[in-house]
Amino acid sequence: MSKIQFFILSAFYFFLISCNQKSENPASSENLKDEIEGTYTSEECNLSLIISKIKNDYQYVFKTSVRTLKGKASYSKNSSGEKYIVLEGIPWDEYEGDISNEEENDSIPAKELEIPVGIDAVYVKDTLTIQNYGNAMNSYTKISECGLKYILLVKK
Repeated sequence: MSKIQFFILSAFYFFLISCNQKSENPASSENLKDEIEGTYTSEECNLSLIISKIKNDYQYVFKTSVRTLKGKASYSKNSSGEKYIVLEGIPWDEYEGDISNEEENDSIPAKELEIPVGIDAVYVKDTLTIQNYGNAMNSYTKISECGLKYILLVKK
């Protein structure tokens, strides 16, 4: 994850937290991994995500209007306490990398960039938030079937 992506996701996360001042019980956060299991949907984009626990691993089934993807889901928590789910094995649909100084480098042949793999989502309560595309500095699209900047997948 680039520094810009991390900054934007962090800002969005803190915005969500500030809108909901209810404090989280520390004991309940220990059971969070089990709470992530379930079916999440986005009505705006006709997407669904099922996360299930098989033995000690989490698996996902991600469905869009044109594809169904399956794989391993991993849970992590960064040093500031933000919770993430990563849908491993899903290549991003488009990635141009840092294009902020593209005009200055027009004379230099462009090197081919590797498409990132893995869709990360911030987990807050029963909602997964995916930043779906970048900005003028960092151009990418993770899920082209959805035109939203932030995809909210809400647990049913």
